[in-house]
Amino acid sequence: MEDILLEILERLRAGETLDAKALQRLIRAHNEGIPDNRDHYAKKQLMPFYLRTKAENPARWTSWNIDEDLERKLTATLQLKPRRTASGVATITVLTKPWPCGGSCLYCPNDVRMPKSYLADEPACQRAERNWFDPYLQVATRLNTLRQMGHTTDKVELIVLGGTWSDYPQDYQVWFATELFRALNETGTADAERSIAERRAFYGACGILSERPDCAAFAKDAQQAVNAGMLTYNQAVARLYSCAASAENAAPRPPASDRANSGPTTDEDLRMSPASPVVPHASVPPTRTSAQAAAATEPEHAATPWQQAAIIQRATLEQLEAQQASNETAAHRVVGLVVETRPDAISAESLSLIRRLGCTKVQIGIQSLDARILALNSRSGTSVDRIADAFALLRLFGFKIHAHFMANLLGASPEEDKRDYQRLVRDEAFLPDEVKLYPCALVGGTGLCAHHDDGTWRPYTEDELLDVLAADVEATPPFVRISRMIRDISSHDILVGNKKVNLRQLVDGKVAAEGRAVQEIRSREISTNPPALEDLELHDLSYETAVSTEHFLQWTAPDGRIAGFLRLSLPHAGSVVWLQRQLADLDSLPFAPDTAMIREVHVYGAVAGIHQEGNAAQHHGLGKKLVEKACALARVEGYARLNVISAIGTREYYRRLGFADAGLYQQRPLVQRRA
Repeated sequence: MEDILLEILERLRAGETLDAKALQRLIRAHNEGIPDNRDHYAKKQLMPFYLRTKAENPARWTSWNIDEDLERKLTATLQLKPRRTASGVATITVLTKPWPCGGSCLYCPNDVRMPKSYLADEPACQRAERNWFDPYLQVATRLNTLRQMGHTTDKVELIVLGGTWSDYPQDYQVWFATELFRALNETGTADAERSIAERRAFYGACGILSERPDCAAFAKDAQQAVNAGMLTYNQAVARLYSCAASAENAAPRPPASDRANSGPTTDEDLRMSPASPVVPHASVPPTRTSAQAAAATEPEHAATPWQQAAIIQRATLEQLEAQQASNETAAHRVVGLVVETRPDAISAESLSLIRRLGCTKVQIGIQSLDARILALNSRSGTSVDRIADAFALLRLFGFKIHAHFMANLLGASPEEDKRDYQRLVRDEAFLPDEVKLYPCALVGGTGLCAHHDDGTWRPYTEDELLDVLAADVEATPPFVRISRMIRDISSHDILVGNKKVNLRQLVDGKVAAEGRAVQEIRSREISTNPPALEDLELHDLSYETAVSTEHFLQWTAPDGRIAGFLRLSLPHAGSVVWLQRQLADLDSLPFAPDTAMIREVHVYGAVAGIHQEGNAAQHHGLGKKLVEKACALARVEGYARLNVISAIGTREYYRRLGFADAGLYQQRPLVQRRA
């Protein structure tokens, strides 16, 4: 391994640029003559070997004589999947634990091992289950993986998935967010190693599903009962939280670092913990393992594995704020925190809490804006008017709005889908910032199966689906980003519907072949091939929403590629008054008719390390110039103050730009006060 690394370093010192093919040839040459393929070296082994040597054998590393410039070149050469951080940040996805859901959507997967709508074979779900859905463990392990792949992890966007965030108890929400920040603050320290070991021992002692055969068998039977219509997902999840625990089992002690925060741990506390799911005591005897037994209703009053785990799954807002304060100057800073929810779960109260947790973006399940389609697909509580109100509240609070939208739902047609999507991206009541655009697929155990069986629903043909998605891409305005076109659902979980993982590539090919104009953000990102800075121009695209005038400020190259952008929201006075009424019973928030809002600042390019020099676009003040332009625009329009919905890890950056902390936001005055 060292011989390969030394040859790479020698070539880099000589000024060579080793692309993926050249590196593979070099590795292949070193593998020649090694008879057993198992002993061959691979690219994925090189970066971990380098990092391990640097950390554990400094004398050996020093002998390689690597300066900062050479290390930067080496990292770029050995990096795996460079697009992972090409957008400017390292993204880490984590999942909340399985929990009853307030929705009953016809198409939604019902995997009782996972939070609602997710399946156990999805990559992020597998990582979550291996880590007992613990946020600290999920972040720590993913951060280590990204680092070993050669990615800079100074700036991290945390994406929290798992059904509807607001359906979880508030103390669980606060604990989950606290542990996300704690993981980033402690990674790379002795505290992190100790905490990881303690947590793994604790969850193992609790006997969570994947760790005990009796629990795993019960989960399998519960899933069969759900698929057979004998249990709902909510009932099955509640019973899994109560499975396979005996009254004689004492609860294991929580990790030492969390004992002070865990609250009482008596048997009664474990049974009645507010972090326990609905119907927490419903269970079946462990000896009954059939689908009929899973549907039984005999209660048991034992502390269950998940209830035992719940003793550490609570935190106070004061504990959260302490971790947030540490993250402002941590080595791994949160530059974005995302949660997902439903429109009917959005209110001024819920958004106030979400914002206090440090959230900057909300993924919201829209799926359709057709009232008939929503009703046919059992989108209970999700009226079009309620969706419009959710958009208004999210925008006035300053959140980035990431809408989920689906084609091929029950009752839809290709032409109706095209019109529905056009309404989403053109109607002033909506206009999201990002879109996940999914085709509906049939998954076993969902209510959609019966409609497929009786012929009332069928999947679109590939030509029909590509036609719809290509039209949607063409209709997407330049201030909207289509982030995804498929879910990470394994093909064996899809009974019928699209199974092609390269669906977006097929759509892009159709768009290009037909000469359609594409303006959406993702197709224009500079990625790993930035333009010359002197070629960039700043453009202002303004548009109206139901509650504001929006300015999308973007740095673009002559070929239309985008190097960075800012979303400035100038709220209408009447809309702010409406919001203030919504907040009448809440603590004072800095909303006023003369206060504008920066909802997002994003500069693309390879991740720039904090306080490091480099050639990435993030190093050349593009973000600062965007902020100054936003200040000038807001001032001209008569606004006296400018809020920014800053992430915890960007607070220092905005303080340097003249913003001061102001409750849930940071604020900068736009007019000079008279003496």
